[in-house]
Amino acid sequence: MINEQIRDREVRLIDDAGEQLGIVSSRDAQKLADEKKLDLVKIAPTAKPPVCRIMDYGKYKFDQAKKEKEARKKQKTVDVKELRLSPGIDTHDVQVKVKKANEFLKNGDKVKVSIRFRGREIGHSKAGMIILENFAKETAELGVIEKPAKMEGRSLVMFLAPKGN
Repeated sequence: MINEQIRDREVRLIDDAGEQLGIVSSRDAQKLADEKKLDLVKIAPTAKPPVCRIMDYGKYKFDQAKKEKEARKKQKTVDVKELRLSPGIDTHDVQVKVKKANEFLKNGDKVKVSIRFRGREIGHSKAGMIILENFAKETAELGVIEKPAKMEGRSLVMFLAPKGN
C-alpha cells in the first residue's frame, strides 16, 4: 500500500535516510512524504503499529525488477534429456548411449533412460532391468540414480542426475 491507500491512524515512520522518526499519525507521515516529494510505503502491515517508509516508490519497483532479472540470468535451468533403448539392444549400442548420457551429465542435465517394450517383449521386463542396472553402473562416475528403474505402462524408466547436485 502506498500514499493515500494507507488508512491506519498511527504508523511507525522511517525516513528516506533509514532513520526511525517514531510513531506518528498517517496524515503527518503523508505530509512529510509530500514535502520531500516522495511516497509513503507500508512495508510491514502486520506490525503494531504498521511500519511505513518514505521512499521513491517508482525507483524501488525498478530496482526490484532489476534484481529479479539478474537472479534469473544467474539461474541455471536443468533440462531432462531422454535416451530410448530397446530390450534387444546390443552391448556396443549400449556403450554409444552411455557415452551420450555421460555428455549430458557433464553439461549438468538430467537423463531419462527408458526401455519401451512392444508386443510380447513385455514378458522380458527382467532383461530390461538388467540393462538399466548396467547402464547405471557405466554412468556411475558422472551421475547418480535419481529415480530407480520402474515400470510405467509399457516402458521401464530410470532417471539419472549429475553428481554434486
